[in-house]
Amino acid sequence: MIEPIDAKKVTEVIGNNLVGVSHDSASFAKLPDSFWGYYARGHDTKGTFGVIVTYSEKGEDVDSLIAMYEKWLKENKS
Repeated sequence: MIEPIDAKKVTEVIGNNLVGVSHDSASFAKLPDSFWGYYARGHDTKGTFGVIVTYSEKGEDVDSLIAMYEKWLKENKS
């Protein structure tokens, strides 16, 4: 089980990373008109984490991405 202090550190790293992305207009150059995604991966001495942020004008894009991830989890995690 993840300890509260570790969860706090992970959330802080993700938040700070996303703030950095949001301040750089180049992060959003030449994006498709209706869909945008951002993936970040990080680690500390105890484990690894990743985050996927997705935005779409069509809700089904986000829903299908979540469904793909849930399918992968069922097939690859015990």
